[in-house]
Amino acid sequence: MTWTFTHDLAAYRAAAGPAVAAEPVANTILLTVLAALERHGTDAYGSAEPFFGWWTGADGGVTGALLCTPPRPLLIGALPEQAVRELGAALATEPVLAGVDVLNARRRDAQALAAAWGRPSEVTEENRLYRLAGLLAPDPAPAGRARTATEADLRLLLDWAGAFKRETGERGGPSEAFLRDRLSYGGMLLWEHAGTPVSMAGFFRPVGSVSRVGPVYTPPELRGRGYAAGVTHAVSEAAYAAGASQVLLFTDLANPTSNGVYQRLGYVPVEDRVEVAVL
Repeated sequence: MTWTFTHDLAAYRAAAGPAVAAEPVANTILLTVLAALERHGTDAYGSAEPFFGWWTGADGGVTGALLCTPPRPLLIGALPEQAVRELGAALATEPVLAGVDVLNARRRDAQALAAAWGRPSEVTEENRLYRLAGLLAPDPAPAGRARTATEADLRLLLDWAGAFKRETGERGGPSEAFLRDRLSYGGMLLWEHAGTPVSMAGFFRPVGSVSRVGPVYTPPELRGRGYAAGVTHAVSEAAYAAGASQVLLFTDLANPTSNGVYQRLGYVPVEDRVEVAVL
């Protein structure tokens, strides 16, 4: 039983790809980041070289994986208990992991890893993964309608994506290349009222028949009018139409408003993930 670490994307894909794909809900972020690296290159998230890891069990099969696109957190997928314990030890000894100062993992795994890290740390973000159990229309219905965003909307999308990242504390600025890719498959929607965009939402390309909604953003001065519910309902339908059989989204547990909106649309909790950072 052992962890293997590498900077080789092809080796990671060959060794860990099937194990990651076998749990597409729990590994949804791993899958979308991996797809982006394959589509846009290993510099898709910046100039720092990404690294990868996978856990090989006693039977010789791979049963868990992680990846990191620095300076973003170490992203840890679904792992067996033994792999979590061994990763805790590796955080203190493995050279590839030496620069890691933030990790993103399932809540129970993050707690175990933080305890084993041997460095003072704190939980900096708590997110809940939701799965769409049955799409419900917003009630009351917001004024306006949804439409698919086009190239003409790119500047607005970049502005709003940047505002979303600043508000949520997400690292890095908005990527024009990623937004253009979203536009290429109809993956960004706008909610319009009186002909003016008032909210946006996107969805990732389905991977293993699973798609994830995000980001969802309404400018602060336009909130409280149901626009986010309207555009989230529309983008959820669009994800199904694009081939997804399961639609997911994450919410910040510090935002009870958004958690309530999504549950009223038919999303049900799956599990929590947290970010843990070195103090």
